[in-house]
Amino acid sequence: VIAGFRGTVPHGLSLEIGDTVQILEKCDGVCFFFCFYINCFIFQGIFPSNYIHLKNACVKNKGQFEMVIPTEDSVITEMTSTLRDWGTMWKQLYVRNEGDLFHRLWHIMNEILDLRRQVLVGHLTHDRMKDVKRHITARLDWGNEQLGLDLVPRKEYAMVDPEEISHYGMEHRHRKKDTPVPASSHHLFVQMKSLMCSNLGEELEVIFSLFDSKENRPISERFFLRLNRNGLPKCPEKPERHCSLFVDLGSSELRKDIYITVHIIRIGRMGAGEKKNACNVQYRRPFGCAVLSIADLLAGDSKDDLILKVYMCNTESDWYQIHENIIKKLNARYNLTGSNAGLAVSLQLLHGDIEQIRREYTSRFTHGVSITRKLGFSNIIMPGEMRNDLYITVERGEFEKGGKSVARNVEVTMHVVDSSGQILKDFISFGSGEPPASEYHSFVLYHNNGPRWAELLKLPIPVDKFRGAHIRCEFRHCSTKEKGEKKLFGFSFMPLMQENGRTLPDGTHELIVHKCEENTNLQDSGRYLKLPFSKGIFLGNNSQAVKTTKESFWITSFLCSTKLTQNGDMLDLLKWRTHPDKIAGCLSKLKEIDGSEIVKFLQDTLDTLFGILDENSQKYGSKVFDCLVHIINLLQDSKFHHFKPVMDTYIESHFAGALAYRDLIKVLKWHIDRVTEVELHEHIQEVLKAQEYIFKYIVQSRRLFSIATGGQNEEEFRCCIQELLMSVRFFLSQESRGASALSQLQAVFLSSFPSVYSELLKLFDVREVANLVHDALGSLPTVMHGDESLQAVKLQSIGKTVESHLYTNPDSRYILLPVVLHHLHMHLQEQKDLIMCARILSNIFCLIKKNSSEKSVLEEIDVIVNSLLDILLRTILEITSRPQSSGSAMRLQFQDVTGEFVSCLLSLLRQMTDRHYQQLLDSFNTKEDLRDFLLQIFTVFRILIRPEMFPKDWTVMRLVANNVIITTILYLSDALRKNFLNENFDYKIWDSYFFLAVIFINQLCLQLEMFTPSKKKKVLEKYGDMRVTMGCEIFSMWQNLGEHKLHFIPALIGPFLEVTLIPQPDLRNVMIPIFHDMMDWEQRRSGNFKQVEAKLIDKLDSLMSEGKGDETYRELFNSIIPLFGPYPSLLKKIERETWRESGVSLIATVTRLMERLLDYRDCMKMGEVDGKKIGCTVSLLNFYKTELNKEEMYIRYIHKLYDLHLKAQNFTEAAYTLLLYDELLEWSDRPLREFLTYPMQTEWQRKECLHLTIIQNFDRGKCWENGIILCRKIAEQYESYYDYRNLSKMRMMEASLYDKIMDQQRLEPEFFRVGFYGKKFPFFLRNKEFVCRGHDYERLEAFQQRMLNEFPHAIAMQHANQPDETIFQAEAQYLQIYAVTPIPENQEVLQRDGIPNNIKSFYKVNHIWRFRYDRPFHKGTKDKENEFKSLWVERTTLILVQSLPGISRWFEVEKREVVEMSPLENAIEVLENKNQQLRTLISQCQTRQMQNINPLTMCLNGVIDAAVNGGVARYQEAFFVKEYILNHPEDGEKITRLRELMLEQAQILEFGLAVHEKVVPQDMRPLHKKLVDQFFVMKSSLGIQEFSACVQASPIHFPNGSPRVCRNSIPVSMSPDGARVIPRRSPLSYPAVNRYSSSSLSSQASAEVSNITGQSESSDEVFNMQPSPSTSSLSSAHSASPNVTSSAPSSARASPLLSDKHKHSRENSCLSPRERPCSAIYPIPLETSQRMPFNHIGDGALPRSDSNLPGPDKAVNTTPSSWSLDSGKEARNTSESGKLISPPVPPRPAQTASPARHIASISPSPAGRSPMKGSVQSFTPSPVEYHSSGLISNSLVLSGSYSSGISSLSRCSTSETSGFESQGSEPTVTVSSYSVPEEPVRKESKTPPPYSVYERTLKRPVPLPHSLSIPPATDPPALPPKPQLVRPNNLENSSRRTEQVPRPRPLPRKVSQL
Repeated sequence: VIAGFRGTVPHGLSLEIGDTVQILEKCDGVCFFFCFYINCFIFQGIFPSNYIHLKNACVKNKGQFEMVIPTEDSVITEMTSTLRDWGTMWKQLYVRNEGDLFHRLWHIMNEILDLRRQVLVGHLTHDRMKDVKRHITARLDWGNEQLGLDLVPRKEYAMVDPEEISHYGMEHRHRKKDTPVPASSHHLFVQMKSLMCSNLGEELEVIFSLFDSKENRPISERFFLRLNRNGLPKCPEKPERHCSLFVDLGSSELRKDIYITVHIIRIGRMGAGEKKNACNVQYRRPFGCAVLSIADLLAGDSKDDLILKVYMCNTESDWYQIHENIIKKLNARYNLTGSNAGLAVSLQLLHGDIEQIRREYTSRFTHGVSITRKLGFSNIIMPGEMRNDLYITVERGEFEKGGKSVARNVEVTMHVVDSSGQILKDFISFGSGEPPASEYHSFVLYHNNGPRWAELLKLPIPVDKFRGAHIRCEFRHCSTKEKGEKKLFGFSFMPLMQENGRTLPDGTHELIVHKCEENTNLQDSGRYLKLPFSKGIFLGNNSQAVKTTKESFWITSFLCSTKLTQNGDMLDLLKWRTHPDKIAGCLSKLKEIDGSEIVKFLQDTLDTLFGILDENSQKYGSKVFDCLVHIINLLQDSKFHHFKPVMDTYIESHFAGALAYRDLIKVLKWHIDRVTEVELHEHIQEVLKAQEYIFKYIVQSRRLFSIATGGQNEEEFRCCIQELLMSVRFFLSQESRGASALSQLQAVFLSSFPSVYSELLKLFDVREVANLVHDALGSLPTVMHGDESLQAVKLQSIGKTVESHLYTNPDSRYILLPVVLHHLHMHLQEQKDLIMCARILSNIFCLIKKNSSEKSVLEEIDVIVNSLLDILLRTILEITSRPQSSGSAMRLQFQDVTGEFVSCLLSLLRQMTDRHYQQLLDSFNTKEDLRDFLLQIFTVFRILIRPEMFPKDWTVMRLVANNVIITTILYLSDALRKNFLNENFDYKIWDSYFFLAVIFINQLCLQLEMFTPSKKKKVLEKYGDMRVTMGCEIFSMWQNLGEHKLHFIPALIGPFLEVTLIPQPDLRNVMIPIFHDMMDWEQRRSGNFKQVEAKLIDKLDSLMSEGKGDETYRELFNSIIPLFGPYPSLLKKIERETWRESGVSLIATVTRLMERLLDYRDCMKMGEVDGKKIGCTVSLLNFYKTELNKEEMYIRYIHKLYDLHLKAQNFTEAAYTLLLYDELLEWSDRPLREFLTYPMQTEWQRKECLHLTIIQNFDRGKCWENGIILCRKIAEQYESYYDYRNLSKMRMMEASLYDKIMDQQRLEPEFFRVGFYGKKFPFFLRNKEFVCRGHDYERLEAFQQRMLNEFPHAIAMQHANQPDETIFQAEAQYLQIYAVTPIPENQEVLQRDGIPNNIKSFYKVNHIWRFRYDRPFHKGTKDKENEFKSLWVERTTLILVQSLPGISRWFEVEKREVVEMSPLENAIEVLENKNQQLRTLISQCQTRQMQNINPLTMCLNGVIDAAVNGGVARYQEAFFVKEYILNHPEDGEKITRLRELMLEQAQILEFGLAVHEKVVPQDMRPLHKKLVDQFFVMKSSLGIQEFSACVQASPIHFPNGSPRVCRNSIPVSMSPDGARVIPRRSPLSYPAVNRYSSSSLSSQASAEVSNITGQSESSDEVFNMQPSPSTSSLSSAHSASPNVTSSAPSSARASPLLSDKHKHSRENSCLSPRERPCSAIYPIPLETSQRMPFNHIGDGALPRSDSNLPGPDKAVNTTPSSWSLDSGKEARNTSESGKLISPPVPPRPAQTASPARHIASISPSPAGRSPMKGSVQSFTPSPVEYHSSGLISNSLVLSGSYSSGISSLSRCSTSETSGFESQGSEPTVTVSSYSVPEEPVRKESKTPPPYSVYERTLKRPVPLPHSLSIPPATDPPALPPKPQLVRPNNLENSSRRTEQVPRPRPLPRKVSQL
């Protein structure tokens, strides 16, 4: 497709550019095609013809599953499909922020596209096309590897078709990728950049070479280049002048003692500091040296430039060894040439042969690079290599002064002179970078008569000019005077070849220095050649004596030539005809000649040998044979291995010995017949090694003879060969025990015997040769206990036989196969040489073509099956059960061997036809044999489909293997049905079959849903969906089982369930009915299917946690229910009516579990921990406890939830979560097994560990009050065991927690109500509302944004009204969020004066069940003058299923209560809150808690000078007028209450002004005076002239001297000694709660409310205030608008003016109800006569209710405690009695059985909530704790209990709570006409919250100890000391008491087994 087509016409097919379509039809006259869209999916439609470009293709397998294959190059097709797949994944890389791979892949894709264009154009040469394809496939493979895609097996760059290649070939193609062959040849690339030095100015020569510091010699030629005066290359335009490649470095030379040495010579004046005009002659002078170890390049092959430091020797005489000194770091002998001197070079190591390097680095060779060879021949001498290089090293000289006072400055000049005395031009090479020159000048050492140069030169002199040539060296003294002349004073010479034809021997030569004058004519070489040239060596017969001279000159020569020799013996042999008498000696000396000399003259040597053999075979036959054997074996050496083709060429083209075969056969047979003679063993071994080439010479000789004679003596030749092989068979059949000389000879023969086959085939028929080889191999002994090395060689010989050309012929193969299989069977049976066995088998199967119907192939398969199938299976089982070696090399070898055996087995099974399977199954004599075979092959198949069997990316190999496996299983399942059913039923074999089938279906490589569309299409076209095939086979086999199905229930439920979780509809439809069958059979057997249910549930959790299953599966599984109805066949099986009901129930349970598991899995896929994850885990945890009773799963999810909380740093919630597990444990010594991260330990130890962890988390969450309780519990345990060390630590920890409460700051969290509406939410959130505890410093906007981030598709609702049904049912997500205010359970602690705010802050935000949200509105006509007349408030109370904080940051709302507050009630609440705020501020100011009095000033100013809304005067106008009183007669009491509050406010203001006057700074005095003046105006407006005595400010009312009027008191009855009365108020008026909203509903409402009391905007929040917040998601969370019913603005919550910011607490949580903290406010002390004993009712705290509420509202439903996860509801008991509260004394809470959710207070009961009713609260004279006899300390009840156990988790005893009622209690004091109805008794055991007085019922009160008695005082008492508690036995808290109450004995309880 070349253009996009939208397909908007009828039947139009939408197309994108690059799509592929198959054309079916073209309509005449209409440019539309009918086509199939065949990219990945099939569609049919039409489109314009000009939108496509036609390509040729062929169609395979026409029909429904036809395959369209383009006829273009397969590499092009692969590129197209691969780039399509990459395109999608490439975009995902960007999404996943993998930028590096994203950009790299982008470049690779562009590069592939460019290469694709080149291939498509088709203009490339064959070699270039091959190169481009290699590049393409390399990049495709790289990209596939990076993206985790499959490895593509290739053959010549094209993908391999699995159908066209054997399994071994396929395995080999895969494996080939993994084993790169290490390069044996390495090369060093050197590029000279520059020399950086400050004092340059002269030209330089730079000489690179490689130096071996170990052997102290150079190993390479030199790379020579010249630099200009600036230190840059002199010829930059010629790269070969400054770039060189040091070639042919072996792996042994890449070591740290090989160095790159750089010598730098300057060209200039003698002294570097001389003046320019001092001398005009230039000399070569030493400048510096640098070295670098080649090991430094091995690490990175860095291409970056290196800067080498340049050193200079301290004395010039050491210059020849400066590089050695630097290497040895002899610092005293050298120093830096300059501080900034450096040589910039680029160095890189290249690996591979030189041709490969030329291909890969074409540009470098194109631009030019010089080649620097190794010294001498390389490790491998190549035939045809022409070299004639003479290396001369100018070593040193010894010269005399020559009559001078100082030493000479000697310069050596060298020439190469031919025999005629002419100087040879351009035959002196200084190095590879410089062209050869005609003369050489050495560098000059200053004033040195014994100079050492050590300069290496190469003389590439041709062979024709070598003879007669000589070297002449001239010595000159270089003057430093102005003329700078060079004076000749001597010379030396050396001939290159001796008279006998030998060249100059290698080594160091001491030459004679012949003196001469400057004007001596040296051009006439004949004059001095007669002179001696070397000391001790004379030319010919020249007897001229050498004059004694002290002057000498040393040079070292080394010849590297393929044409000249220095060996005299070699020359004698080649000239054997001139010296016939020396033939025997020459033949004997041949073995002593160096191998390189022999191979240089190989052809001449062989001609010589066979010439001698033809001349006199009788005399020299044996010696010639030995020499031939020596030369043949010489070529086995790796150095000369490449000369084998030279010998082959010689045999084919140059060998002419037509009669040689007779002598060769005779001598060979003679040696073989004497193998038993010990003294000949070594020689015979050499002969046997050379048998391949001996046979080649025999065969070629016979062919030459036959050609020459017309085939004469053929029979004679055959007889000779038969006799020779007869000797061989006899020799091979000899048995030897252990390692012996004979076995060594047999091994040597066998190793080279297969190479003879091809030679014999040149003369004999294939069958003849096959029979000869069969007989020879058959004669081998079969004993396996002989020499191990011989057995290995025997197998190698068989392997070579299988690889030989002889075996490929079907006729010969059928002859050889039995003997080959026989030896293989023997080795496999012994499990020896498995690697070689695998290789042989692989080669055998490579020759068998798939689907070959040739008779010979079928017969071969028969032979192999009968011989090897069983042993092959056993071998695979054996090698896969062995432990793998730890070494990587051994592991790779293990994988290779296993892979080869597996591929052999698959190849064999693939070739087997129906006939083969039938013959195989019929071949078993008994059913036991068949059973063993089936079990064996099923086990092997299970091994083959293990994930680790093949590398992860070998998908093609896995699919091929699976195709073979499923085909085999289909054949074998018939045998299973026929032989192992009914009376022959065998459970083991059927179980093995089903297990194999299940793991086959579950293989990762068969999950087509995970594949790309193109890959999925390819797999389906080639193999179909093998999972469905296997699923149908499972169903078929299951149906055949009949009553035997019961054996597999419930064992197969888990495996079959795993199969149904695969998202393949056909597979699910086949498998799910099996569950009906299982339920039916289980019902028949046991009357229920509990086993099925238990197994289903256990397996579902683990499988779905692994990512299996989906929403469709849940629906499909759920469809089991309707299947019971429509299918009569199933109904017939139901014998009882309960069958259907229980079945439906089971499926419903499983479906609900799946809903939660799917939600859980989806949530866990997200990265960060959020509320969804935690909420989902809580939901699942609930389900396992309440519905499934799965203890282990319950505990597992407790710990998963704990980990989530820790990760999110929700430490308080983490502690609560871990307490769930702690509840299940007892303080006992019962041993517990290892579980999760817990070791094996006792129950006591685990519970101790849990306690300490929970305390730590409470500490980190700043919930120290709860930690204190746990500290006490564990301290009791330590005390009971007398473990005082740990007890001390625990007490100190407890004390530290108290300190933290008082010293550290705690932030109060915000609370938010969140509604999740719409069907798109997860199941556990859908259409539910929650209250969430916010994070630190998190306000409404931040919380709302966080929720929208967690649910990015959700829509935020912009109102606070309840949504309608359309929102509930919408296919969307709607979020409704607004802030709510917590309603603390314990008002008393918060309202009490004198308790530090650090303590109060905990109770304000912990153990909160109820939350409030207020919405102001106007009812009726709004009075513009005074809008308070019509300002109503709608108050919504939300009741949660569990209190916050708990095991989650949010809990579901269980119940909503909506009431409306009248304007009068609203006004009352506002005044109460403001009065409380004033009291607190005044108290803080008095006690100096307030560092800054601004909050008090502003609060006083806001109330007295209410400029904004008129203050309390507006209330007078609204509610005290006659009209209102007449219209609302029912509000009389409320109006009275309002007036009381106004008067009380006036009292407080007066006292506050008095306090303010004492502390007000001087600069605020005017403001204070103004406030006093306005206060008297305000009093007069209220009609107050004087306060009565009863309300005077006295110390009794304010603990610190401030006036305090009890808020519920009546002024006329108030006295210092009066009891505090709490009258009943409206049901809408709740006790004060100290919270502010973070926002108001609207700015208009805020403005309305701000007029109520005229508060100042910067007034501070007071903890004992309870505003009525109006929260909404519509307004700002930080709105400064005042609250609806509060006189303090919301912005004051975090006012920086607060002096006690530490009172805030954000991270506080509460423990279980039995430990939840609560307290009471301070009462006004009573007279002693007025104190009454506490009236105990049962053992619990009883919540109050309002008598005005309707009946159903009175009984408030309670929910389980925070420990309980049940969603069930408990009935809340109500009470209406108010009780007098004792001071809050923190007790040690006793362990009780059953806490309720609402525990306000027990010993002091909290004030009644009803504002209209009240009672005088009874007061116990003693706060000392004691126990009720009804308490059972360790018996945890099930519902609402502290353990919140489940019936399956704990067997709980019935609580024996006796609940003593108060007998003979003191009469209560009543006030006015308020009645106190009897409070209903709740007989449930209660646990006291922390820091409350927890007193149990006794028959008589216990007197208060004298030390703790409360004296009558004018001030309320401070917090009294903690009562002294007596430690009880059996881990119970008890008090010191005068009378012991017996405690009932605890009943046994089942606790967690984990």
